[in-house]
Amino acid sequence: MTVRNGRTTFLLTVGAAATLVSALTPAAAFAAPRDPLQQYAQQKPHWQRCAPGSPAAFQCATLKVPLDYGDPGGRKIDLVISRIEAGSTKERHGALLLNLGGPGGAGLDMPLSVGTLLPAAVQRQYDLIGFDPRGVGQSSPLGCGLTDDEQNWEHAYTDRTFAKDVAWARTVADKCQAKEGDTLPYITTRNTARDLDVIRAVLGEKKISYLGYSYGTYLGAVYTQMFPQRADRVVLDSAVDPTTIWRGTFQGWAKGAELDFTRWTKWAAERNATYRLGATPAKVRKTFWDLVAQADRKPIPTVGAPLTGDDLRLGYDAFVHVETATPWIAELKEAAAVGKPAPAGPTTPTPYPAPPTFAHSVPADNAGVAAWAIFCGDTSSWPRDPEQYRRDASRDKARYPLYGDAGSNIQPCAFWKSAGSEPTTVVNNDASVLILQNQWDSRTPLAMAQGMHRALRGSRMVTVAGGEGHGVLGVTKSCADASATAYLTTGRLPAEDQTCSS
Repeated sequence: MTVRNGRTTFLLTVGAAATLVSALTPAAAFAAPRDPLQQYAQQKPHWQRCAPGSPAAFQCATLKVPLDYGDPGGRKIDLVISRIEAGSTKERHGALLLNLGGPGGAGLDMPLSVGTLLPAAVQRQYDLIGFDPRGVGQSSPLGCGLTDDEQNWEHAYTDRTFAKDVAWARTVADKCQAKEGDTLPYITTRNTARDLDVIRAVLGEKKISYLGYSYGTYLGAVYTQMFPQRADRVVLDSAVDPTTIWRGTFQGWAKGAELDFTRWTKWAAERNATYRLGATPAKVRKTFWDLVAQADRKPIPTVGAPLTGDDLRLGYDAFVHVETATPWIAELKEAAAVGKPAPAGPTTPTPYPAPPTFAHSVPADNAGVAAWAIFCGDTSSWPRDPEQYRRDASRDKARYPLYGDAGSNIQPCAFWKSAGSEPTTVVNNDASVLILQNQWDSRTPLAMAQGMHRALRGSRMVTVAGGEGHGVLGVTKSCADASATAYLTTGRLPAEDQTCSS
């Protein structure tokens, strides 16, 4: 976790032939005679070293996929994939596709960065397959020329600043329509799932296994819904709730933040002798909100940028990690009192090695633009009336004081031209899926993973009681590793849901 400026970072149918194709799933269509999708399934990947200086075993290849699966003979885009082959030919089970989330997150380096942290038994049995999703990284990346300020999407609500927030949201949408309007309607989770099935076919696999984190859990769930016969062993780590896509996800962060904050006040109160933030949870809470009010009057100096009260609220992610959040708040309290800069904020070291540097440059705003393409393009449920956002943000600022206003404030999707280019996917199936979840996770709170569990009726869920942070398997050593390893190596889900101690 990093703190930036005090805030924690995070078909159309054309012609008779296309009508026939659109009536079939791409998986079924691959088998149809003279089907235009067959050209994509029959590609032969040209594997080569991914980047100068990267390990020879880490290989990349570029595929072509249709921009619009309703028009397979039309415009094509690049999709770059990577692999590290299974460690044991004898034990090999198949291909394990990896997605780190986002949306907008590049995943080409995952076999090297995350895959090599997976249990050895998993590495022996699977070709680890990474990919940059369409529109991301090396895969025909999007870019709208957004400034740094335009990429900052977390806006605290006030009546005074709302008009500025509306103008920002409209500007982002207009810039992206002008620069990428012909492409945006096709950068959706459903089309990315179709790309996964092209990858499956190109790799020569009847089924694919999958490990997805965060947004990657939704992508994996959509794949099981669209291609139920093609999904093998699927692990969804730190899951979103598919019934709240996507505005409800933003609002769900606000609900989770209050739970995290309440837990933190109890932890800090029990250690008042050390940190002197208050002897009871109520007193700790008052200390924090007094600090917010003071920072609103005069920003608190830090080694980085000074922090306003809104910066402190919107940096709520820090409270998940109570052992680092508590001394930081104590340092901010002292800095506010004496004027001496406090440390910039707590960080969580990443366990991943540095990714390789790939050959092709990527627009500076690519991750943010790709995220908006997904958030806005997956669903038409975003309100179009700015006043609805005003009412919701005002209401939720009172209901969820830490993050409620930011979670409900206006976003570019209010003005996105291609919002909901396809119906939102209803996830509701019996796929055999394993869901892993920390009890305390600011990005996908426990309630979100439980929502995914309800939608995937055949799933089992392993909850790490007391587990902190975003990501379980390969991210931290936890009690969930054994269940995940057993499932990935044998295909057997736990007999029932499990809760284990971190």
